[in-house]
Amino acid sequence: MLVLSRKQDEKIIIGDSITLMVVSIQGDKVRLGIEAPKNVSIHREEVYQAIQKERDAGSESENSRPSGAR
Repeated sequence: MLVLSRKQDEKIIIGDSITLMVVSIQGDKVRLGIEAPKNVSIHREEVYQAIQKERDAGSESENSRPSGAR
């Protein structure tokens, strides 16, 4: 894992099309601004995990159907 230090209003560039900026720092919270192409999904970790869990549950129910059933 690469670990970088940034101050407020400083940026990190990822590849050619993603920019991450420290918008503000308040106590133990850091607000980040992210600029990325619309085709790049950006989620908080807990949201991403919920999406993956839902996706996995959906594929399991499709795999448990009898063949030929819709």
